Amino acid sequence: MDKVTEEVEKVKKEWDDTCRKTQQHINEISQYGKSGRSNDEDNSNSLPRLNAIAQDGLALLSSLIFKLDLLAPQLPTDSEVQSARDSLESWKTLIQTLRLNLRNANMQAKANMRKAAQEERAQLLGGGEESTARRRNLQTKAGMTSAAESITESLRRTRQLMAQEVERSTSTLMTLGE
Repeated sequence: MDKVTEEVEKVKKEWDDTCRKTQQHINEISQYGKSGRSNDEDNSNSLPRLNAIAQDGLALLSSLIFKLDLLAPQLPTDSEVQSARDSLESWKTLIQTLRLNLRNANMQAKANMRKAAQEERAQLLGGGEESTARRRNLQTKAGMTSAAESITESLRRTRQLMAQEVERSTSTLMTLGE
């Protein structure tokens, strides 16, 4: 097997792996925001991150199409060249399908998030023990956030005062030195 044929086989294998992973990420995007999933707690797979990974996969697939397009005419036999050209055409169709699937998955994710927000809103506004507990929990989170912000602001003021004091001490030392 010559080097060009080996390289074409590598490109085809990489295409298969990347295509499979990209499809998985697109499926994850379409499932994003469904009720019962804790998207806020799992920021490692946030929607923007999943989209970026899927876009990277599509970009890699495009580069593999370009690479195969360059390698195809260099193959030793006409049948191999034709086979590579057929693969190129199917890949181009598949990448368009993946782009369309990504767009649809994003619309589904937005619909899922909207539905989850409506369900949460209904739970918060509804009566009952669970609603009261959720409100209390959100108030506690808001209280903690407020406290953290005030502590941060207090630390900023303290740092500023300390910096001014250091500056004043430095100028006093320089005056004494003179």
